[in-house]
Amino acid sequence: MPGPMGRRGPAAERAKDFKGTIKRLIAYIAHERIALVIAIACAIGSVVFNVMGPRILGQATTELFQGLAAKVAGTGTIDFARIGMILLTLLGLYVLAAFLNFLQGWLMTGITQRVCYRLRREIIAKVDRMPLGYFETNSVGDVLSRVTNDVDTLGQSLNQSVTQLITSITQLIGVTVMMLSVSVVLAGVTFLTVPVSLVLVVLVVRTSQRYFRRQQALLGRVDGIIEESFSGQTVIKVFNREQRAVADFDVQNKGLYDSGWRSQFLSGLMQPIMNFVANLAYVAVVSIGAFLAVSGAITVGDIQAFMQYVRNFTQPITQLTQVSNMLQMLSAAAERVFEFLAEPEETPDAPERELPACRGAVTFDHVRFGYVPEKTIIHDFSCQVQPGQTVAIVGPTGAGKTTLMKLLMRFYDVNAGSISVDGIDVRDMPRAELRSNFAMVLQDTWLFKGSILENIRYGRADASDDEVHAAARAALADHFIRTLPGGYDFELNEDASNVSQGQRQLLTIARAFIADRPILILDEATSNVDTRTEERIQRAMDALMQGRTSFVIAHRLSTIRSADMILVLRDGDIVESGTHEELLAKNGFYAELYNAQFADEGEE
Repeated sequence: MPGPMGRRGPAAERAKDFKGTIKRLIAYIAHERIALVIAIACAIGSVVFNVMGPRILGQATTELFQGLAAKVAGTGTIDFARIGMILLTLLGLYVLAAFLNFLQGWLMTGITQRVCYRLRREIIAKVDRMPLGYFETNSVGDVLSRVTNDVDTLGQSLNQSVTQLITSITQLIGVTVMMLSVSVVLAGVTFLTVPVSLVLVVLVVRTSQRYFRRQQALLGRVDGIIEESFSGQTVIKVFNREQRAVADFDVQNKGLYDSGWRSQFLSGLMQPIMNFVANLAYVAVVSIGAFLAVSGAITVGDIQAFMQYVRNFTQPITQLTQVSNMLQMLSAAAERVFEFLAEPEETPDAPERELPACRGAVTFDHVRFGYVPEKTIIHDFSCQVQPGQTVAIVGPTGAGKTTLMKLLMRFYDVNAGSISVDGIDVRDMPRAELRSNFAMVLQDTWLFKGSILENIRYGRADASDDEVHAAARAALADHFIRTLPGGYDFELNEDASNVSQGQRQLLTIARAFIADRPILILDEATSNVDTRTEERIQRAMDALMQGRTSFVIAHRLSTIRSADMILVLRDGDIVESGTHEELLAKNGFYAELYNAQFADEGEE
């Protein structure tokens, strides 16, 4: 079903390619192979020494039993010195096993944290290489969930599953060898429980596998709804949609509850099921072992050791079932992370080359474009802009005005035709070099958590404080900034809601001032301020646009009367072009738009 932003969520059944994901993860951590091999060796060594313990303890038990029997019979006494040496050897083995276990835990923690660090780093770097279209069609919360929840789940599962998988297999092999060395008969009785265990494991794993994938997918959707609800609280409250917002959240939250409950319940069944099988084996070994001891086929110490091995034999099987659950979580999380890292990136950039200083000449040559091939937005757009000209682009909503600017800055590439800056096709220019020639002010302001000084300086990192102040004065923002507590050091919150919408717009205009780029794009830059402030900003904009190529997208046609050229778009095509006076004289579509707006303003 659709995700929180209209996007269809990931497949919610099971990991699409469990084996492929695990192989890719192994290849991903291959650069940690030295530390990983040492950690695995330590884990194996720890298990081997622990497995030897019950057999040595059984020797001490046999020595004590035989000595006690000899003392009762009057033929000897208990050899405490020998028992003491056996116990000291056992203590040394357990201390060494504990040290190796500590060392492998330290190594594995470092490995998993470095893997998580790399994954987060690569995801953030990937974000910078993604095409703009990805962010316009995918939920922010889902991407955040991949960076946080999925990477954390991957790290925790990797840390636990790798070590536990190695130790469980090693312990299973080691205990099997030791049991066979003690008694083939008792070992055979114990091995009869293995098929029962395997059948139960397969049934539970197959049932629970699909819920782990669904749990991770729904977690991303829930995060998306929370992020949207938090950022859209004002709109939600204005339209009294609180109950609807909670209801939408409940739908996904109930799905997350259901998948989480099922996955955790099924994984929780492993322990009691395996304990039941282990108890059956324990009872069988005790019964048959007592018979063998009476007949003299086995010593008391060997029975005591074998009883411990029975517990140690079923324990790794239980751990392997738990590892299988962790591997399902690991594969589900890793698959979502790798899916994101495998998303198509922007088309390959042009090779670096030295370009002359940009003059600002822009040419659109028979441009054709659609966000999807079957829906063309720009049909056949051609226009030549001279350096320093101010070009206004007007037209009804959906005519393609903002799309043209996205194409100019190579957020998207044209389907046909070409766009060139100073005679060079933008596709032949490195994106960073191309975009370094543009300053942009959008209708939707973007400011980050930090001081006003830092937000304005974002336009040019090496700008001095005096230059920042000068840019703010040019944008008519200096006065209100100085009225704030701390002035230019005033701290904006995450969504800059502690200043007004108009003030936020002034700050973004100041940021464009300080960038001092040869080409300006003003997309409804004054639409969020009052009329009086708009007039003041317009004068500042006129000064800013002197000597620069400027593209102005405006719905308020009164603000573009002085433009050198006005392009009137309708359905992706230029229907009229000329100056304000020329277009009014034609009494065409522009005049219709202008007169309708003028009439509306007059009525107001």
